[in-house]
Order: sequence, then structure tokens, then C-alpha cells
Amino acid sequence: MRRAGRVVAEVLELVREALRPGISTAELDRLAEDHIRRAGATPSFKGYPGGHHPRPFPATICVSIDDEVVHGIPGPRTIHDGELVSIDAGAIVDGWHGDGARTFFVGGEPPAAIEDLIRTTRAAMLAGIAAAVPGAHIDDISAAIEQVAAPAGYGIVRQYVGHGIGTRMHEEPQVPNYRTGRPGHRIESGLCLAIEPMLTLGRHEVETRPDGWTVATRDGSLAAHFEDTIAVLEDGPEILTAVA
Repeated sequence: MRRAGRVVAEVLELVREALRPGISTAELDRLAEDHIRRAGATPSFKGYPGGHHPRPFPATICVSIDDEVVHGIPGPRTIHDGELVSIDAGAIVDGWHGDGARTFFVGGEPPAAIEDLIRTTRAAMLAGIAAAVPGAHIDDISAAIEQVAAPAGYGIVRQYVGHGIGTRMHEEPQVPNYRTGRPGHRIESGLCLAIEPMLTLGRHEVETRPDGWTVATRDGSLAAHFEDTIAVLEDGPEILTAVA
């Protein structure tokens, strides 16, 4: 899983460097798939079944722009200056998964409200990761995320949550990004999780677009998404989706 996580981290960095006005989301997807396959890995998302979705996911990465929260499908549309772009990537190495996401602002310095949204979403993820220690419970992670996001006034997307990860991309337990009032699964050494807060500048409600995959805020507000895959070790969490 360290190897899979590193490939994911490399893809996210590669896309960050390639993001510029005028590049198509399909081109970003090609860059990601080429890198994953050259690394000896397999894209996790391509062909992933969607349950209520009409077709398997058709691409290697998710590219979600502005009010799109997650699962945006790459295609012919191009990136524009001033857009908020969330990239979600997954890779499989020898049957083990890595999963990670980042949100970027395209162009110069982002407006203060957008910069704060990006910064707070990342900080919420890191707070959740720090809470993932042996002996704690899933709701400790959820509470740590909410404690960062809620005082800042952001909407915390509730319909999509973090998850266990290993030989499947989505495993139990689910990891909500808000307090549930229930302790949830007890965290033990060896547990691997994908922790992924999704925050909005408005309300938390989301809806699925007609393509059957793209999830966007119902009120049209901007959204940010950060995700890391971690392993809980005896001395605490290790981030697996890191380049170092």
C-alpha cells in the first residue's frame, strides 16, 4: 500500500504541475493514466462500478471544477483561469489500493475566501489523520474534522464520507466527516483508512448531475476536497499517499 500510495501522490503532483488555463481535463487524465501504468500500477477508478450510476466510471482520475464536489468525469472541457479544481486519483499495486485527492486554484493568487476554503479543508483532513490512533474510535476522527470545519462556517458534505481501504478501494468502516454521536469502529494498529473531508462555501447538500457520476453542491457554492490514505501503526498514523 505504500507503493500504491506513492504512485497516487506522484499523480497528484504531476497534475498540479500540469494544471493551467487551456489544458483539457482529458489531457490531465491521460497524463495520470500514463504515469500510473508506467509505474507498474493499475488505475483504481477506471471501470469502477457505480451502483446507481448508469455506467462504470470511464476515466483514471476524477476532475471536479468549482461547485463540483467529487466524481467529475474528464473529457473535452478545458480548465480556465480562476477555477477551483479538485483531483481525485487511485492506483492499485499487487492488489492493494491507494486513494488521494487535492484541490487547486488555477491562475494567480486565489481570493481570500477560496484560499481559506482550501486551507481549511486540508487542515481538517490533517486533524482527522492525527486523531487516527490505536484505541480511539472512528467518531474521534469525525469530531476532529468537524472541529476544524464547523467553526469556520463551511458546509460539511454528509452524503460522501471516508472509508476503509486495502485490497478493495472502499471497505468498512465508513469515516464520516462530522460527529455522528456514536463511537463507531475501534481503531487498531494495522487499520488502513482514506480520510477525505469535502467542504463547501455554502450548504452541505449535494446532487448528482445527469451524467450519473458528477456530484455538485445543490446551492451552486464552491467546494474543496482533500484525501489521504493512511495506515494506523502502533505509534500513530502514517500517510501513505505522500511523495517522500
